[in-house]
Amino acid sequence: MKFIVSSTYLLKQLQILGGVINNNNTLPILDNFLFQLKKGELTVSASDLETTMSTKLKVESDSEGSIAVPARLLLETLKTFPEQPLTFVVEDNNTIELSSNHGKYALAYANGEEFPNAVELSDPSSTIIQGDVLAMAISKTIFASGNDDLRPVMSGVFFQFSTEGLTFVATDAHKLVKYSREDVTASQAAEFIMPKKPLNLLKGILAGSEIDVLIEYNESNAKFIFEDTELICRLIDGKYPNYEAVIPKENPNKLVIDRSQFLSSVRRVSIFSNKTTHQVRLKIAGAELNISAEDIDYSNKAEERLTCSYQGDDMQIGFNSRFLTEMLNNLNANEVQLEMSLPNRAGILTPVDGLDEGEKITMLVMPVMLNN
Repeated sequence: MKFIVSSTYLLKQLQILGGVINNNNTLPILDNFLFQLKKGELTVSASDLETTMSTKLKVESDSEGSIAVPARLLLETLKTFPEQPLTFVVEDNNTIELSSNHGKYALAYANGEEFPNAVELSDPSSTIIQGDVLAMAISKTIFASGNDDLRPVMSGVFFQFSTEGLTFVATDAHKLVKYSREDVTASQAAEFIMPKKPLNLLKGILAGSEIDVLIEYNESNAKFIFEDTELICRLIDGKYPNYEAVIPKENPNKLVIDRSQFLSSVRRVSIFSNKTTHQVRLKIAGAELNISAEDIDYSNKAEERLTCSYQGDDMQIGFNSRFLTEMLNNLNANEVQLEMSLPNRAGILTPVDGLDEGEKITMLVMPVMLNN
């Protein structure tokens, strides 16, 4: 088995696949990339059993075969090479020899047969979505998903496909984000919960790309296919909470304010907040928003006043400043609207501008009780 490939081209593809490999694998074979060579095409795969990703590379070769190559060793070696052709040759003594312009390097390889096979999806449904639309949906929601092992359904992003549009939801019970697109539709309705790790990989690869991504899915797995790459992952098992029931429908108090001004004000004031509750207090009266925080234990306090446009009754409400800053950070609008009903009901944050045609985003943040 022998092939020749460009060093930077190979490195670029392997670095993407390397994101799949865990630092401490239970099966030693998972520390490797699987190389499968056939008719001048090299398919490289990486897996952690839950997620498997593979990509096809064009190489010069007239042989075939399959071996598993140590991922970290190969990546570290490739990072040091300038652009040049590299020749890989499998030797008899169970090593693969890599020849560059300046030298030779031998890596011990494992049998490719030991590598776990990727799951085949039986009878999948499918949807096509543009790469940057998917990447945008992921980055707008994933930050709101939880990390609680006891509630695995909340640790992923909920995909809801219908003939009307696509909806993506993430929540950790303190904050919730619902992102929907009406300009992209699915041929049939479907719902599944995607884990975080494959979503972060997809977000990194697809950001800003206009390639179409074919998503195939069944009860237990989802597969994302684009260009020469495939990613298959196991879905999170379980029923997603009824998020619509949590979003308050009647919110008479509406505050519209400049996003970056609001964000930097909350950031500054929150430095003086209690380090366990991170509580900031919003006090709204007329066209004035008063943002304050205090840490009684250390006699630290801060207060700022901003002008805003407000319709509704004068009110005071407390929020966790970390959730508020995260949400404001993830909106790329100039102005945002915060809708509220009562100090103990969730606030709803939406962008006033900056959205594409057919794009909608709703963020919900639970209040914290104010100690008067």
